[in-house]
Amino acid sequence: MNHFAPQTLKSAEDFIARENEFGAMNYKPLDVVLRRGEGVYVWDVDGRRYMDCLSAYSAVNQGHCHPRILAALTEQASRLTLTSRAFRNDQLALFYEEVCALTRAHKVLPMNSGAEAVESALKLARKWGYAVKGAPAGQAEIIVCANNFHGRTITIVGFSSDPGSREGFGPFSAGFKMVPFGDAAALEAAITPNTVAFLVEPIQGEAGVIIPPPGYLKKARALCTRHNVLFILDEIQTGLGRTGKLLAEEHDGVEADLTIIGKALAGGFYPVSAVLSNNEAMSVLHPGEHGSTFGGNPLACAVARMALKVLVEEGMIENAARVGERLKRNLEDIRSNLVKEVRGVGLMLAVELDPEAGGARPACEALQARGLLAKETHDHTIRIAPPLILTDEQADWIGDQFKAVLT
Repeated sequence: MNHFAPQTLKSAEDFIARENEFGAMNYKPLDVVLRRGEGVYVWDVDGRRYMDCLSAYSAVNQGHCHPRILAALTEQASRLTLTSRAFRNDQLALFYEEVCALTRAHKVLPMNSGAEAVESALKLARKWGYAVKGAPAGQAEIIVCANNFHGRTITIVGFSSDPGSREGFGPFSAGFKMVPFGDAAALEAAITPNTVAFLVEPIQGEAGVIIPPPGYLKKARALCTRHNVLFILDEIQTGLGRTGKLLAEEHDGVEADLTIIGKALAGGFYPVSAVLSNNEAMSVLHPGEHGSTFGGNPLACAVARMALKVLVEEGMIENAARVGERLKRNLEDIRSNLVKEVRGVGLMLAVELDPEAGGARPACEALQARGLLAKETHDHTIRIAPPLILTDEQADWIGDQFKAVLT
């Protein structure tokens, strides 16, 4: 028997049944099987078109299969894909330089997934705490926020407040302290002489697009400066144009000591992430102390370079701000007892439903039936994050579909 012989799978039901038979059941996706994507649209195996209002959790900010990024990928793939960091390649230095010029960072540490970049930032913070701040050996503390989402590794889920992420996975790494999100007084009270870093999302994405009170990030930045604590922003979802700024920190006029980016850094073509740093924090890493076989590979760098160029040169960031406001107004205009709140910035939006409405999943399934793909989070909230190339007409269409489903 040829185990690699093509199987006859035709309908969505065929694909779903085979997936359920052989795959781990660690996701609960909508029952749509996608085959093709272009711009803001995707098509399923039956040829039906949908508007993608999730963008692979903001990894596809530039739109599906953007032709310029595709060309960069195929051109580089035909020349050189991987060297490991044992040798240098001709794309890494250019990637470093362009990222630093765009973000005002001093140094870049390239990784692959968002969770890897978060783990890298945590390691950097601890090393800096011992080598520069002088924290006692083995006693470095990092403060995080309740309802955070920074990834799925053992260490990261260990400082999650979500029972579904934590239960059954302990024991966990020590050295983390949790405070309420948006509460600067609680942050200040939690800081001790052993505190080396504060890790926070500018807007909590997985929690349901939770926006902190005005001035919170400024206060957090000031507290970190005053107490010699590294201010770490996880911009994996919020960064690279999603909120109508290159980085969400720009809304508050602050700069982090370490900024974590990923997802849209490669426009959905390849897993690429990075830790952006000031000189002092990154200076503590020496050869052999941290690394990644694939991190900074030439294919990743070529793709990321073009993904960033596309964001800037094609005006996607400004478009996200303008069209995002229009879409938010459309959603706010919906008069329905089912809607508890509409919130968001740029094209990072959410509709929270009343707990008595029966949950967000049925609403997402009803939207799917109307040709719109969105996904629920935390039972009662629908996240809306279409590609940043969304037009006014498409924003109005999204509003119409939500209105039809929710009224």
